[in-house]
Amino acid sequence: LLGQILDQWFESEPLKATLATDAMIGTMTSPHNPGSGYVLLHHVMGELEGRRGAWGYVAGGMGALSQAIAHAAAARGAHIFAEKAVCHVLLDRDGRAQGVVLQDGTEVKSKLVLSNASPQITFLELTPQEQLPKDFVQRIQQVDTRSPVTKINVAVDRLPSFLAAPNTRDGQPLPHHQCSIHLNCESTHLLHQAFTEATHGRPSSRPMIELCIPSALDPGLAPRGCHVVSLFTQYTPFVLAGGQPWDEQARNAYADMVFDCIEAYAPGFKASVIGRDILTPPDLERIFGLPGGNIFHGAMSLDQLYFARPAPSYSSYRSPVPGLYLCGSGAHPGGGVMGAAGCNAARVALEDFRRL
Repeated sequence: LLGQILDQWFESEPLKATLATDAMIGTMTSPHNPGSGYVLLHHVMGELEGRRGAWGYVAGGMGALSQAIAHAAAARGAHIFAEKAVCHVLLDRDGRAQGVVLQDGTEVKSKLVLSNASPQITFLELTPQEQLPKDFVQRIQQVDTRSPVTKINVAVDRLPSFLAAPNTRDGQPLPHHQCSIHLNCESTHLLHQAFTEATHGRPSSRPMIELCIPSALDPGLAPRGCHVVSLFTQYTPFVLAGGQPWDEQARNAYADMVFDCIEAYAPGFKASVIGRDILTPPDLERIFGLPGGNIFHGAMSLDQLYFARPAPSYSSYRSPVPGLYLCGSGAHPGGGVMGAAGCNAARVALEDFRRL
């Protein structure tokens, strides 16, 4: 249990609750639930420029990271088909992957196929079902993809000023503006209460909010004097109570509740908002192909990790289809912007390629 781990090391309840958010992030669980401690440890894996467990902002926004990978690949001779949806994996007569077919009918031939899509899209939508064992398909269908996340991107015309640390007269970013700011996290009980509401189909009335202001470090993201604010909030269920849809009214009602919470910590925040983009779990699934809106392609629970990710006997990045590999967050070791799954999958694919 996460609570037991934190109790061993800390006395301050606000500190324990703030640390607990890294165990809850993207996960439909409570700090009081078994297995919650692992997710906290997962997020301190790796290092950034020699600092273990450190996180960082990407200059130019997260898309710049994708562009950097694309440029590196292109420099090595890769051909990139942007905005070309894949229809299905192309198989030869022996059932081996030999490329992909795009929705416009174009065939892209390859000796190996690596999929960064979720296991559900890769194996249930893109791969001919007759080529997959029934027990494997059943396992993929049963993967827990519940997501509590609603992401809200906000444009503001001035830097938020928090009661705990008001802005200076010059309006320049202070150290806390350049960090991850956690709101509604004064106690683990509040987090558990927010989780409980979502299990009953209701968005949390006092949601857990992780607030970042990337433009405080990267001014090029917004016009002079303005800022972009990234809100990572939970808990919001994929399906609302009574089968109510996540329509515009529901989206805006939840966002208004989130903004009311921020206003209590930073008066004037609501008046500074000049634009917002609300992405509920169904939106995250529809736009980004995240099953259930889950940012990790599947719950980071102990029964879906290590040798069981995405399925027992298929945790080595290989799939039941020879030449088809899984290299995204649905593979070991799971989610996070660290590239571990892709790096490991590439090694396995290269090992097999040398044998061809």
